[in-house]
Amino acid sequence: MHVIKTSIYLDTSALLPYYRPEALSTQVQTLLQNIQGEVFISDLTEVEVSSALSRWYRMRELDENQAQNIENKFAGHLAQGLFTCLSLDKVHFQQAKLWLNTRQTALRTLDALHLACCNNVGACLITADNALMQAAQYFNIKAQLLSV
Repeated sequence: MHVIKTSIYLDTSALLPYYRPEALSTQVQTLLQNIQGEVFISDLTEVEVSSALSRWYRMRELDENQAQNIENKFAGHLAQGLFTCLSLDKVHFQQAKLWLNTRQTALRTLDALHLACCNNVGACLITADNALMQAAQYFNIKAQLLSV
């Protein structure tokens, strides 16, 4: 993979493989090593990471120690500035609502908010979610789909 000189927005589906071994883990690690622009996430991402850790724990995919280690590593990366965390504002909710009201995509609430955050800063969306990728394309938002 070559050096990427643009800002990116990682949705949660693209971020989580960085913290837990999955099929996309190597691809996400390489992406983050080669980025020279800003890496954005949002407040929503932080909540979704917590939700995923809770779900994985309940499904016995992680034990408490593993979940805590991921949580600590993610918090450390936030504190170190690896990611720029965007706050959700009224403008994001308004944009998400406008897109949802077109009824032309399979976009869902939380993904619409991710897309609005990404669009607002002019970043390239990085996702592993096909429906989100299709919505980004429909709304002419630069995006890249991660796939194995």
